[in-house]
Amino acid sequence: MATAPRQVFCWDMTYLPATAIGRWFYLYLILDLYSRKIVGFEVHETDDSEHAVNLLRRTALAEDLHTLDYRPVLHGDNGATLKATTVLAMMHWLGLRASYSRPRVSDDNAFVEALFRTAKYRPQFPTKGFADLEQAREWVSSFVQWYNHDHRHSAIRYVSPAQRHAGEDRVVLQARDALYQRARAENPRRWARHTRNWNPITVVTLNPERDTVIKAATENLHNSRTAA
Repeated sequence: MATAPRQVFCWDMTYLPATAIGRWFYLYLILDLYSRKIVGFEVHETDDSEHAVNLLRRTALAEDLHTLDYRPVLHGDNGATLKATTVLAMMHWLGLRASYSRPRVSDDNAFVEALFRTAKYRPQFPTKGFADLEQAREWVSSFVQWYNHDHRHSAIRYVSPAQRHAGEDRVVLQARDALYQRARAENPRRWARHTRNWNPITVVTLNPERDTVIKAATENLHNSRTAA
């Protein structure tokens, strides 16, 4: 469960097709659960735990994890690469806490899987595969730029992941709500009911179906802010 950025990261690896039949490139990616921002990624020609180790190190530096009192939980599936000894050693050195998908539960890493699906269903995705590693890396870099900064994510009230990660979503949503309220006041006949809900999403869990967990966490967060 995450109530702010850099509390829970999700990561995974997916295959990117090459133009040569039987050849693949490997995309390693880390996603912030709360903001949906891609905080780290790499593309390689081989599936190797050392790539995962390097990605963890680079992401920790980029996200200034050394400045946090509590290091993030890193959630992944049970693949051999992400559970290799060298990967676990790096996680321990960085202070990351490990979380893994439950056995025989296919949607415990649903956020990253959904992101991979978004990438591969982009109109610009080369359905015939990438010619070489450089092309694969260039395409993924372009996708990450679009996803983090230009994409308005429906699950976070149509702000960009970068805005939410930086804490800018509240100001954006307040302005948007004020605009809707003003439009409704000027022409109430166009509005059958209330305006769209632009309140920020305050709690995100790995298992969105757990409404009771979300409700309890939201109430606790509201009570703590009221008390403060």
